[in-house]
Amino acid sequence: MTAKDRARREAVRLRAAEMFAQGTSQAEVARLLRVSPMSASRWYRAWQAGGTAALASKGPAGWPCRLNEEQRERLEAELKAGPAAHGWIEDQRWTLARVAEVIVRLFHIRYSLRGVSLLLHRMGWSPQMSVHRAAERDEAVITWWKTKQWQRIKEQRRLRAHGSASRTKPVRS
Repeated sequence: MTAKDRARREAVRLRAAEMFAQGTSQAEVARLLRVSPMSASRWYRAWQAGGTAALASKGPAGWPCRLNEEQRERLEAELKAGPAAHGWIEDQRWTLARVAEVIVRLFHIRYSLRGVSLLLHRMGWSPQMSVHRAAERDEAVITWWKTKQWQRIKEQRRLRAHGSASRTKPVRS
């Protein structure tokens, strides 16, 4: 969750604290703020125990990143340079194991594969999305298929009559 999202959520909780102080019921707070009754109840208990300060944001959840901002920027630059720049020339894909190895080489910090995955996600990298399109991609063939082949397939589907797919049940009229 970004700092902006945390601040927005904190504002909602602080608004709930104001409403509790005015005597608004938990159910009404949940309805007006569009949150679950369970959240309103949890906030109410925290507010009763510690006041408005108990509903303030406690910062990002989870462990802090072991790489500082400068190190993350350097890692991003190294990843953009590609695997070949780090000795992997057989294919040009980053794997979690390769990224973990680069982190050890550069910063002498060990990450698990899951930790690398979380770090890359935090940095905005996605395992599904390739930065480059396949070199073998042929735009002319793709366009032909979309305009000719797909249109022909769609026409064949329209020509079929309504009926039963079952061999034992006849078509109803």
